[in-house]
Amino acid sequence: MSRILLAEDDDSLRGFLARALERAGHEVTACADGEEAVAHLNQSWDLLLTDIVMPGIDGIEVARQAAAKHPGLRIMFITGFAAVALAAGEQAPAGAKVLSKPIHLREIVSEVERMIAA
Repeated sequence: MSRILLAEDDDSLRGFLARALERAGHEVTACADGEEAVAHLNQSWDLLLTDIVMPGIDGIEVARQAAAKHPGLRIMFITGFAAVALAAGEQAPAGAKVLSKPIHLREIVSEVERMIAA
């Protein structure tokens, strides 16, 4: 079972993602914002799944801090903003994947499984 740290400020999307990933057999800690996610970085994670645009600490900064504490951590971003997705590729830690919203839950679960298996 993989441990996933999820940061998504949209309550309903966060709930859908957490439930889908849990049904797929993963342990998920769901955070409502970047500050909450950063507070969990002292734990061990297999994957960080984060929205990019969030109030306070954004997903890029969460990913930077996570990568600094956990070298080799798999990182996946989700965003509804195409321009942000393009910029994220330049600013994100190496190897991070960016998915654009809207995206089907099955596709996110599949991408998560591929990243964890890699």
